[in-house]
Amino acid sequence: MEINGMEEWLKKAEVLIEALPYIQRFNRKIIVVKYGGSAMVDSELKKNVIKDVTLLKLVGFKPIIVHGGGKEISKWVSKSGMQPRFVNGLRVTDEDTMEIAEMVLGRVNKGLVQMVEQLGVSAVGISGKDGGLLKVKKKYANGEDIGFVGEITEVNPKVIYDLLERDFLPIICPIGMDEEFQTYNINADDAACAIARAVKAEKLAFLTDVEGVYKDPEDKNSLISELRIQKARKLMEEGYIGGGMLPKLNNCIEAIENGVSRVHILDGRIPHCLLLEIFTNKGIGTAILGEGENRFYNEEEEKG
Repeated sequence: MEINGMEEWLKKAEVLIEALPYIQRFNRKIIVVKYGGSAMVDSELKKNVIKDVTLLKLVGFKPIIVHGGGKEISKWVSKSGMQPRFVNGLRVTDEDTMEIAEMVLGRVNKGLVQMVEQLGVSAVGISGKDGGLLKVKKKYANGEDIGFVGEITEVNPKVIYDLLERDFLPIICPIGMDEEFQTYNINADDAACAIARAVKAEKLAFLTDVEGVYKDPEDKNSLISELRIQKARKLMEEGYIGGGMLPKLNNCIEAIENGVSRVHILDGRIPHCLLLEIFTNKGIGTAILGEGENRFYNEEEEKG
């Protein structure tokens, strides 16, 4: 009994030791976490994500949360007697829908602030309207007008730097304004990428409803742990990447080309996926690397 108990404690010590080089490397570095999908709906997963981000803050990282809220927006649009509409995967956002979206995202935002504060970390919730953080222009879906949906044209990260400097954890919802100060809804993936580029984040992590990038989506054993952007482009060109992963991977590549060191695609349905990916040698999702980045896990990229 005592031997088994000692083995359990030794395993815990080994986990802590394995995390040490990552804590050293990313100490005081900015990490952007795009929070969305099922992890925002399931209350237990939500608690785990917030605990993970809070732990990153307490061990010396500088995390920033950029969150969505699409499922919650759809719920309240339906409750208001309207039917959610999408064109090419983008929500059609008329004036009434925009009003609902801003209210819902604000509610989600302050709920996340409350959860972080309960764990003893100071957080501030803002939108892209605050401090002129996200400037946008009207976005079209293959030439079709989809209402108040914004495409980011400029990021002014001053408000983020001010919050980080004062030891706050920024929590950002994807709402921005155009040059006429009209309010627009923004795709949360796009907002997270633009913010990560603007602050030259060391890491950008997407919490999604998929396990990561597969060489063959039908083969669950073909998950790629680490992927350089040259190989990522090749997979896209050869038709291996499709559906919702295609724009996400394009966002990853663009972020890396604009100064982000690593981008992680994680399954937010797995408890503590963020910690497992950042603090373990192999991780559990897919890490997209720039060409000059050192690898952590010696998996052969060309395998398969």
